[in-house]
Amino acid sequence: MSDSTPSVRATLDALGLTLLERGWLSANNCVITGNGPAAVVDTGYGSHAPQTLGLVQRALHGRPLDLIVNTHLHSDHCGGNAVLQAHFPVCRTAIPPGQWEAVREWDPVALTYTPTGQECPRFRAERRLLPGTELQLGDWHWQIHAAPGHDPHSIILFQPDHRVLISADALWQNGFGVVFPELEGTDAFDDVGRTIDIIESLRPAMVIPGHGSVFTDIAPAIARARSRLAQFRNHPERHLRYAAKVLVKYRLLEWQRIGFDALLAWVRQTPYLASQMAAHATDDAAQAHWLQGLLDELEASGAVARQGDAVLNR
Repeated sequence: MSDSTPSVRATLDALGLTLLERGWLSANNCVITGNGPAAVVDTGYGSHAPQTLGLVQRALHGRPLDLIVNTHLHSDHCGGNAVLQAHFPVCRTAIPPGQWEAVREWDPVALTYTPTGQECPRFRAERRLLPGTELQLGDWHWQIHAAPGHDPHSIILFQPDHRVLISADALWQNGFGVVFPELEGTDAFDDVGRTIDIIESLRPAMVIPGHGSVFTDIAPAIARARSRLAQFRNHPERHLRYAAKVLVKYRLLEWQRIGFDALLAWVRQTPYLASQMAAHATDDAAQAHWLQGLLDELEASGAVARQGDAVLNR
């Protein structure tokens, strides 16, 4: 359901919330204004940061930004932090507490940028988002809830008066994000299930996901998420394969075009992908064959195209 639907639009207006719906490389941004702090929830990917700044400035209508809120610290949710901090030097940044020290020390491994083969400009943080507390954004108070699974440190935000949930990657209209702890051998499917239960217990009337449009058909979305989770529990190897394709596709969203050999070199240097490839292929020819199979599946789904030796995003 689009945010142009009258009831959706009226609710967002009541919250002072402007939704900047982005593509899959950059997560959605929620700009919230009113008499209280002017805030943006999530800031997109680093290569889109100049665009993010322009969009946020337009949504603020000339007022300064007081607060950056990150639901979690994957690069597509906080890549615009540094640019916004530079432009609005007095704004504060609030992050989930679990990666507080990793941000303060700037540890790209702990922050998963190195393991996923992604990049994020360094930013600062001044405030922790503590689950069980509330945060004022604009005129309204939003509840902070822990939402582990996709990311062990993720939070979601719920506005109880209007029953609006900012769900990040814990719930999309058709599923949820890759369960990254599973790529490290950490059991996290149960966390996904518990987070879905929490979302259901909040009884949101509207969900603003980290990617995709606002939706109000909550029960079917929760049912689809539980069905997807059951499939991954029963066939964890499918989740790993899905995750590998997501990481390749995500990088292609930025590159748009890359030669096969260069892509293979990147896979070998990206820990989350290299470990999967090594489990199926040990020599150079077998590794190239493994990647070819991954690209064949992506091409069959329409996610990539091949042009000679080049791999193109679609």
